[in-house]
Amino acid sequence: MKVSRKKISVIGDGGWGTTLAIILAKNGHDVTLWGAFKRNVEQLRRNRINQKFLPGIKIPDKIVFTDDLQATVHEAEIFVLAMPSKYLREVLGRFPSRGLDGRIVVSVIKGIDTVDFLTMSQILKKELKDFRLAVLSGPTIAREVAEGKPSTAVAASRQPRVAGIVQSLFHCQTFRIYTNTDILGVELGGSLKNVIALACGVCDGLGYGTNTKAAILTRGLVEMARLGKAMGAKAETFNGLTGLGDLVTTCMNRQSRNRTVGEKLGKGEKIDRILSSMSMVAEGVETVKAVVKLGRKYKVSLPISEEVYRIIYKGKKPLAAVTDLMTRDRKPE
Repeated sequence: MKVSRKKISVIGDGGWGTTLAIILAKNGHDVTLWGAFKRNVEQLRRNRINQKFLPGIKIPDKIVFTDDLQATVHEAEIFVLAMPSKYLREVLGRFPSRGLDGRIVVSVIKGIDTVDFLTMSQILKKELKDFRLAVLSGPTIAREVAEGKPSTAVAASRQPRVAGIVQSLFHCQTFRIYTNTDILGVELGGSLKNVIALACGVCDGLGYGTNTKAAILTRGLVEMARLGKAMGAKAETFNGLTGLGDLVTTCMNRQSRNRTVGEKLGKGEKIDRILSSMSMVAEGVETVKAVVKLGRKYKVSLPISEEVYRIIYKGKKPLAAVTDLMTRDRKPE
């Protein structure tokens, strides 16, 4: 499917929002990139480099920067929501109107709300009216995509035509987009993998090897699919790009924020100190709260996620968490 030139607003000027704005602009669309802080927006406008989140990557001259949310929402045909999950409700509350006249909203946010335990698309459905929903997710480290390294993602929508439109918006020689109708599975894959990445990082911090990480990654995927299926997602989605693919990327890449946080936890650092030293958000730290609650609600066994929660929020020693995982009752795979 081919789409004509569109006016697109990317809401969120972090590394991923900036990267997607670059992709869209290079694909010939009129792109506005919104940021919450005027000072950051002025720096982007002046230098055309996102020094804080994407240093060294030149931003095309045709991208417009703004901190005026109402204006950019009013003018856009399509919205790409790219802020951290904990700010979604706040940003939506600043929209000039909750009715969007059938426009497309694309969520690229990976996280689960820790108040009502909702996915981002479920929040959008509660907060907005008259819009067409899509989710874009996959194994995507922002810098690698921005540098033009071959990457893939999935555009998910219950409306195949909407998924096709989003696919066409982002698809290019270095960024291959597939489509899917399982929005819930795609969102859960992108969110739950951050928790497992924290666990893999803990293993790195403890000095364990490939055997341990392979075990955490594989059994972590089982937890993701188990919870997703209980919540109504398709089990096969977790074997695809937004499940296994995203999990591998986040657990293995040295730039992964969640893996890095886990590594520091494994080395004995406290979570408050780790987070205070970071300029970017590690979504898994918040998401694990919701994951544990959802596991208990749906009566699903999530031993790795439970141990990650105890390390972060109960002060459990990482070595003790590993020991408890290894000494659980024997069972078949």
